[in-house]
Amino acid sequence: MTASNILSMKTRCAWCLSDPLYIRYHDEEWGVPLHDDTRLFEMLILEGAQAGLSWLTILKRREGYREAFDRFNAKKIARYDKKKMATLLKNPGIIRNRLKIAATVANAQAFLHVQKEYGSFDRYIWSFVSGEPKRMRRENHKQLPAQTSESETMSKDLKKRGFRFVGPTICYAFMQAVGMVNDHAAECFRYKA
Repeated sequence: MTASNILSMKTRCAWCLSDPLYIRYHDEEWGVPLHDDTRLFEMLILEGAQAGLSWLTILKRREGYREAFDRFNAKKIARYDKKKMATLLKNPGIIRNRLKIAATVANAQAFLHVQKEYGSFDRYIWSFVSGEPKRMRRENHKQLPAQTSESETMSKDLKKRGFRFVGPTICYAFMQAVGMVNDHAAECFRYKA
């Protein structure tokens, strides 16, 4: 039996079946509780970059983002000046959107303030779900909400702190991605994991 046959035997969330990159992301990352500040910052930036685009578009550029944005080192990004941002606008490895690039710099600055205030971004961001992943029971991806009361609260608080591209829908996608909520379909092999 080939590896692709074994992969095809697993029941997965329907949204990820269109591309091998999506499948790998679904199987290895999506919904797995994440507590590393740098990775949380990366996912917040990438979810904001997705606004108006597909997640697959961002996944295909993720390594380009890591290279362009100093592996998501918030201290370095917070110091980016206009010259650096102009250089980023020419980088084909990322989404070349002036507002999203400026938001990344502003978000790095806000992220550092949150780290200082809370001791870690992880402690702050996970407080929106009381430190524990919310386990949802959805029969299929059509039941997934675009946002929740928690993502609305998170969005308001992030905006108050100076974050950008953090609307309630982006926040909910972030929550799903970093495992704050388990939105795998009930029949998906990842649901119980």
